[in-house]
Formats: sequence, C-alpha cells, structure tokens
Amino acid sequence: MSNNKPFVVALEEHYWDPELVAMFPGREGKRISDVERRLLDMGELRLREMDEAGVDMQVLSHGAPGTQKMSAEAAVRMAAQTNDRLHAFIQSNPKRFAGFALLPTPDPAAAANELERAIGRLGFKGAMIHGLTNGKFLDEPEFWPIFERAEALDVPLYMHPSFPDVAVASAYYKHYATAYPEIMGPALGFTVEAATQAVRLVLSGMFEKYPKLKIILGHLGEGIPFLLWRMNQSFSRPGNQGVSFAETFRKHFYLTTSGNFSDTALACSVAEVGVDRILFSVDWPFISNELGTCVYRKVDSA
Repeated sequence: MSNNKPFVVALEEHYWDPELVAMFPGREGKRISDVERRLLDMGELRLREMDEAGVDMQVLSHGAPGTQKMSAEAAVRMAAQTNDRLHAFIQSNPKRFAGFALLPTPDPAAAANELERAIGRLGFKGAMIHGLTNGKFLDEPEFWPIFERAEALDVPLYMHPSFPDVAVASAYYKHYATAYPEIMGPALGFTVEAATQAVRLVLSGMFEKYPKLKIILGHLGEGIPFLLWRMNQSFSRPGNQGVSFAETFRKHFYLTTSGNFSDTALACSVAEVGVDRILFSVDWPFISNELGTCVYRKVDSA
C-alpha cells in the first residue's frame, strides 16, 4: 500500500440552509431525523466524519429541490441569499470546503447572471441544478442562456435529480410509494428523471451550439453507461435524426461516484466513458463518508 495519501475531494456533498428548506414543498423538506441533523450541521459533526474517513475537502451543494420549484421572484431572492451564506461559511474554512451555486432557473436570465456572480465574486466551482424546473426539462430553449453562460465561464453544471413530477409519481410509483417510499427517490425515481434530463440535453442539439459545455451526472451516470451502447444503436436506426449519442455523451459528461459504490457499476462506467471522466463523490449525508472512501483505499492497496 502507498504511503502517500491522496488529497481527497468529494464533489456531491449536501447541506441544508434552514431558511430555504422552510420553503420546500411536502416530503422534500423532510428527511429521516439523523439525515436532517447532518444536513443542517456545518461544523463539528461534518468535519469529524470527514476526518474519520479521510475526506480532505467537500464541495458543498444545497439539497434538492434547491430553487427549482419556486416562483421566479422567490427563486432569484433565495438563490442569492443562500449562495451568500454558503460563501460566508466556506470563507471560515476554505481549506476544507468549496461550493456549487444554487441557480434560480425559474428565471433563466437571472440564473445565468447568478452563475456569473457566484463564480466571479464568490469563487464557487460551478452550479448544481435539481431535477425539472416547475415541470420543465432544461433542454427547453428558454433555459439555454444558463448553459451558454456556463460554457463562457468554463465551469460545469451538475445535473442532480429531485423527486419526480406529480403526474409521473402518480402513474409510475403511487402503488408502492407508501410501503417503499424510496421508489420515488434514489431507488428508481431519481435515476429515471436525471437520466431523462441528460438524454434530452444530448438530443436537443445543445452541445453542437455550446461545444465546450461540461455536464456532471452523479450516481455513476444515472444508469446511462450500462445503456450507452443500446441508446447509441437505437438512435442510429432509420427514422431517427442523425445523432452521435455515445460520442456526445463521452465528450461532454463527467460522472461521479456519489451514492453508487458498486464495483461492477464502476467498472462499466470506466469501460464506457474512460477513467478520466470519473470523479469522486460520496453523497453525504445520505451515504457515509466511510462507505465512499473505502473505494479509493481498495484501489490504493491493490
């Protein structure tokens, strides 16, 4: 085993801002009490669990649904306030914390401007967007100014899932949601929504218009690496407009390990997109730091 410990940066590590969480609808403002305690902790507990597992830095991002399900006015106000408070916290310990910005996507022009402010004035590393924006996927043209600005600033946008649209939840998950509530979340619902968001971005032509745009997907690509060959082959069949789906995905998307520490899923992802496209994340506090960092320790001891 190497004696040189790597500097471990975890990219999808969540927190809650109490003022913003108070505005979350329904279940999205409720978690199991122990998870809530960790989401709200910005001090001793967070740092202790980082130290115990060997995580040197967390890139902090607010938990879902962020400001994506608010009115435009509320989203603009709350995104700026929440980003400012996160910036103040990071400044208290900049060697251990960095940040992804919240964006008020219900107002796309304001979201583009907030991204620029968060990068230029607050020193954030990019932004995280949670699921649909008031029922709309982000490939719709009204949202393209956000992606244009991200390309110009040369920063990534992290596409994170949120709970599905009400109509989708009712049609797909209602029958089992009471007994198995996670079916609408990380067990299936999150993956279906985030993967659909990513596929639509590729098909929209966005990456032809913004050829340097970088997108991050968590959870080892939301199942897309396993499906990549089939998707690419299917989109090449007669009747489909021409698209090099796999090539576009490999060029513009980065994947993180957040919340998906399957050795076989990791091997598949590396085989499909290349090891240089895989980034380390834990998905704390939904996944423990210890469970996440055991991955690099296994690699280091091999």
